[in-house]
Order: sequence, then structure tokens, then C-alpha cells
Amino acid sequence: MTQRAKTESEGPEPGGGAAGPGVDAGSEPDPAHPVRPPAPRFEPGGLSTAEVAERVARGDVNDVPARSSRSATDIVRGNVFTRFNAIIGVLWVVMIFVAPIQDSLFGFVIIANTGIGIVQELRAKKTLDGLAVIGEARPSVRRDGRTAEISTSEIVLGDVIELGPGDKVVVDGTAGEADGLEIDESLLTGEADPVLKKPGDPVMSGSFVVAGGGAFTATKVGREAYAAQLAEEASRFTLVHSELRSGISTVLKYVTWMMIPTSIGLVISQLVVKDDDLKDAIARAVGGIVPMIPEGLVLLTSVAFAIGVIRLGRKQCLVQELPAIEGLARVDVVCLDKTGTLTEGGMDVTELRPLAGAEPGYVKKVLGALGESDPRPNASLQAIIDAYPDSAEWRCTESLPFSSARKYSGASFSEGDGENNTWLLGAPDVLLPAGDPALDETDALNARGLRVLLLARSARELDDPAVTRGVRPTALVVLEQRLRPDAADTLRYFEDQDVTAKVISGDNAVSVGAVAGKLGLPGAEHTVDARELPAERAEMAAALDGSAVFGRVTPQQKRDMVAALQSRGHTVAMTGDGVNDVLALKDADIGVSMGSGSEATRAVAQIVLLNNSFSTLPAVVAEGRRVIGNITRVATLFLTKTVYSVLLAVLVVCSQVEYPFLPRHLTLLSTLTIGIPAFFLALAPNKERARPHFVKRVMRYAIPGGVIAATATFVTYLAARHHYGGPDALKPETSAATLTLFLTSMWVLAIIARPYTWWRVGLVGAMAGAFLIVLAVPWLQTFFQLKLEGVTMPWVAVAVAAAAATLIEFTFRWVDRRFPA
Repeated sequence: MTQRAKTESEGPEPGGGAAGPGVDAGSEPDPAHPVRPPAPRFEPGGLSTAEVAERVARGDVNDVPARSSRSATDIVRGNVFTRFNAIIGVLWVVMIFVAPIQDSLFGFVIIANTGIGIVQELRAKKTLDGLAVIGEARPSVRRDGRTAEISTSEIVLGDVIELGPGDKVVVDGTAGEADGLEIDESLLTGEADPVLKKPGDPVMSGSFVVAGGGAFTATKVGREAYAAQLAEEASRFTLVHSELRSGISTVLKYVTWMMIPTSIGLVISQLVVKDDDLKDAIARAVGGIVPMIPEGLVLLTSVAFAIGVIRLGRKQCLVQELPAIEGLARVDVVCLDKTGTLTEGGMDVTELRPLAGAEPGYVKKVLGALGESDPRPNASLQAIIDAYPDSAEWRCTESLPFSSARKYSGASFSEGDGENNTWLLGAPDVLLPAGDPALDETDALNARGLRVLLLARSARELDDPAVTRGVRPTALVVLEQRLRPDAADTLRYFEDQDVTAKVISGDNAVSVGAVAGKLGLPGAEHTVDARELPAERAEMAAALDGSAVFGRVTPQQKRDMVAALQSRGHTVAMTGDGVNDVLALKDADIGVSMGSGSEATRAVAQIVLLNNSFSTLPAVVAEGRRVIGNITRVATLFLTKTVYSVLLAVLVVCSQVEYPFLPRHLTLLSTLTIGIPAFFLALAPNKERARPHFVKRVMRYAIPGGVIAATATFVTYLAARHHYGGPDALKPETSAATLTLFLTSMWVLAIIARPYTWWRVGLVGAMAGAFLIVLAVPWLQTFFQLKLEGVTMPWVAVAVAAAAATLIEFTFRWVDRRFPA
């Protein structure tokens, strides 16, 4: 499991001549089958500037599309070329030729809606792209003998790329240098154990380094790379399941199937009834078809997501997959890695306790040499390096980088006086047998929330699998971790929101529990050592439900714990910043990484907190709840309109009467009772806990509400037909029916707007006032063909609407009790 601490380079590719393997250098190249250049050889100094320019000109560049957002063209296309826009566009063109401009207003509304959607999504794209640049992985590449960090899109074929713990392999290649280089390929191959790489071994894009370091030559870049091929079809909008979007798609599918026969029947019936006025028949048929389409629902969903991205972007929160905003709002368990999440990344050495009479000066020399032996130290080793700089002229003959799975690192030294020793630095409870006196001292320190490392001497070779057996404890290194100042408030927020927090850490269980206790986490006093957890999933899930703090968790166990919680029906979020969190982040429903975390964690997380502030998470949860709760509200408005429009059309067809409305009437009603209110309601704050079954929760209100509204409107229309007479009776009949439908729809809006705040009451009042103005101002009466005649019928319309509103109120309350969601 180790690699000698020396640099090795791979030799030339076997069989690789100038023309490539298996190709006759003297033969003519076949234009239909161009010969690819031979696989690049490892050059320790990297490519020259001229070689890079040559490859760029040849197109051998890592031009994989950015994950962060869709292109502007895709955004425009996605908002303009929709099924419902096509239907409304055709109807709009027809209306322009057969009716006054008032009856074509719905077309202008669609143009405005589409424009708003495009503008908001482009704003969100700009925000995302800007944040993505900040959070982008910048691999270290050697060129002209120097190492520099460059963007992944600037890597060319043959570049020499350096690797260290936590680094993501961004392109395919061949290892040229390896110093204990262990790479986790489980995200690609499913193989759980890290793979020890030696010079000449392949490395695959999408894998990541868990221990050691090295360098490799890029052999496949861009879309030819392994991970790029896997991700080619994946888009940021589909990587995370969105119940909201899939629910809306389901509803729209059924709406389309209802529309087709209803629309055909309505068109035929109006042509038969109005055989003397073709244009008016077409106008009234279109007036019945247009309101069946919930055209603003998809728009408002997109706008709500887009504005959420913009709002979170202002808090330095990068949402790498849009539905992740929704997903975090549904989370009921959040798993937190201690280091880097509850605590800040850095730590300080507070005490050095020599054991068994060890001489303090010599111990400090050993610690300094161990720090010098690791070119890529983790936070613990960095604190030791800062406290004890290397002062000994010892030669490192062999090194073993730290691994989260092993819980220790080590090195062998020739100490100058001819003596050779092997030293290990790691978790005391891993290196020492149970009952060792040093463990009692360790437990006392852990109980204070301190991290303790053991320095021990081994009599075995470093590459001996039993190197930890019989080690001699030499010193305890006590480290203090800095608690994040915002962590306690954030944990309290999750507790208030009924989200269970579980701390899952690789550190000592007692130490983890002490830190969690300082932050006020419920259940912190009952810590569990993960080495004692059952391996069977059901038993593990039961143990996880019963405790809140877990220590000595391996990376694979973190993954298993996430799966066990999910098997119990939990929606799980995982936060972390280290390479040991990658697997769990990938498998969790929502992965959240710190911006200062490793490249690998940032790459697999759906949400990256670029400001490294744990306190940003409540804002993300709140944003998700706003989106889900408010879209559920407004979806009820849109689909109530669809239901009453379809039912009205069916009643008209069955009764063989003229359709009561022109497009202008329903454009006015839709704008005042749905369009404008829905826009404000969709963007309002909403702290309601996100609940599942979106379609069920919306349709249980929309169907009875729509049926009652359609029935009340049709009753008023038939009563008006009986009351009024003469050739011009249709206008007052329509006005009476419009009044009933407006008042009934306003009551649905008043229910959806609850609980009332001053601005919600004002919003409902403003919509009612706007309708009264239309009824009162003569030129608006003429424009919308709305004029109430007489006294009896308008009051009948109001009475029918009042009865319908009462019935809707009682029905909605009964539905709440009978069909709770």
C-alpha cells in the first residue's frame, strides 16, 4: 500500500513510432480514417509553450461544456418553442383575422410572459456562470518546467497534471509520477477500495485522489474523456429529481388529452349554433379553448427557480443543479461532517504530551520530519508543521500518506546517526490495543472536544500490512479545532424546522460528541463508535434513527449510512468538505460542499457554499420552501381555471347554446384572478415545510373548485338567457355570467392567499377594485363588452356566486380533513 518516496517516469509507449502504433511510416494516410497522434509520453517538465499552441490549433483541447447552466440559445428555445405556446400562437393568428384586437389580448400576454421567463433565466445564468468561475477546479499543470494553476478548459492533450489528496482527475491520462498515489474510482467503476497507482497505470477522469500525490500525462481530453462520455447526455436540469417539475409535466399531459376532444366538440357546436355568424362562432370557440391552457404555470415555476438562484447567488451560494433548491426544502435528515462544517478548516496544536519518558526535543524533531515528508499535508499535519518546523537533516526513505480509511500516516527515516526508524501518526484508538493506558489520557482530552493524535514507533517496515501491530506510543499531540461561530444557530434552525441533524465524522466519537455538545445538538451526549455499527442495512438504519453523533466513520460507512437512512424513507442531505465525504455526497439526495473543500467534493455536490458559511444553509432551505409552497398555491389557481374552462365547454356542447365568453372576457378574468396575483404569491416568503405528492395536493382543490365555479357560472348564464330577450341579449347574458365567474374565482384566490398579511389583503382588494373600475368606466365597458343591465339579474349573479363561494369554502375544508396530504 505504499510507494517509495522517489520520482519515477514511464518509458515510451511500446510500438509507438512517429506515425502511431501499427502504421507503416511509408504508407499514404487514408483521408477517411485519419491517423491519431501517438499517446503522449510523460515529460516531467511538461509541454513547451509552442507545443501547447500547436495542440490548441489542432483542437486537442478539453472543451467539455460547463455544467453550470444552459446556453442562452437553449433558454430562449425552451421558453418560446413550447407545446402550449404553439397552440396559443395558432389561435392568436386566427383571432387577429376574425375579431377585434381586444379578443387578441391573450397573445400579447403570452409574449410578455415568455419575455419575463427568458429575462429571469438569463439573469440566473449570468449569476451561475459568475459563481461557477469562482468555484471551478483549477488543476496544477506543468508547462515550460514550471507549475501553474489553469482552468480545466485550457488543458491540452499531453499536459502534465499534478495530483494531491482531494484533487479530482479532470481528464483521462497515464500516471508518470506516483508517491503513494491512491485513487478512488468508485464513482466510475463501483469498486469501493482505492486503487494504488504506479507509473504507467491509467487514471480516469471523474476519479479522485484519497492519499499520496503524483503527476500524470493527459491522453484523452474533452468529449473523449471517460467521465465526459458518461455525462454527455446529463443536463443540470435532470440530474436531481424534481417532484415539482415532474408533477407539473404529469398535469399538463392530462390537460392536453382533455383539451383535444373538448376543443373539437366546442368548435363544432359553435359553428352549428352560430351558423349565421362564422367569425363570432370562431371567436367564442377560441374563447373557450384558450383558458383551458395553464400557460403561466410553467413560466412561474421557471421564474421562481431562477429568482431563487439569483437570491442565493447574492449569498455566495452556487446551485449547480436547479432542482437542488427544491430538494433541500424536502430534506428531513441532514448529515454533517464535523471537520470543515461544524468546525473551521484550520486547527492549532495546544499541547504535546510525551509518553514513556520520551525526550520532548526529539519528539518535536520527529514531528517536524513527518510534516516535511508529506508534500500535501491535511489540516492536522499542517498544524503540526506550523508548530514544529522541520529542523532535522533526516532522510525520508519511505512515506505513507494519510488516508481516511486507515486513520493514520507514516514515514521511515534515516536519522543521520545511522539509526533507521519507522514512525506512525494517527488515531490513538486505531493504533493502540484496547486497554492501553494512553487511551485513558486520550479519552479525557476527547471529552473536552479536543482532537488527539498519537505519535508511535513501529518495529516493522512501512509497507508491512501489520505495521500497526505492537507499536510503541511516544507522544500525544493535542489539537484544538475552531468552532464555526454560526454553527450553533444553524443547528437550532434545523431543530426548529423538524429537520434531524446527525454528525458523522472520522474523528474519535467522544471528541465529536463533545464538539456537538458545545453547539447544543440534541442527543450529543450519546455518541456511537461507527466501528460497532451493524453492517446489515436495516439494523444500521435502526441504530442511526436512535442516535445523533457518530465517530470513527470510514468513507464507505458514510455512504452506507446515507443509504440506510434513505431506506427508511428519509430525504437526506450531506454536507462535507473533505475527500472522505465524496461518496456520501454523491449518494445523498442533496450534496452540499464548502467552497474551501477539495475539488472532488465541489465537483459532486449540487450546492457549493463558496463563502464557507454553514449559516447559508437556512437561506437555501427557505428558498426551496418558498418555491415549492408558493408554486403549489398558484398551481391551484391555474388548474382551477383549466377545470372550469373544460367543464364549461362540455356543458355548452351538451346544451347546444352559444359559448358565453369572448377571449377578452377570460383574458380579463385570468389576469385579475390568476396572472397578477400568482406572480406576487409565487415570489412571497413561505416557511411552510415542503410536503410530497404535489399533484394530489393541487388537484384535491382544483377539481372541486373548478367544478363548482363552472356549475355556478353556467347556472347564472342559463338564468340570464331566460331573463333577457331580443337580438342583443347575449351581451348582458355574458356580463352576468362573467360577474359570477369573477366573484367565485376571487373567493378561490382569497382562500389560496391565506394566511392573510397586509399585502395579501391589499392584493386581493386591488384585483376586486380593478374589476369594479372596468364595470364602472364607460369606455372600458365598451372595450371588454361588459355592462350589467337591470337590477334583478346582476343580484342573481351575485347570489349564485355567494352560494358557490360558501360551497367552495366548506368543500376545501372537508377535503383537508378527508384527504390530508
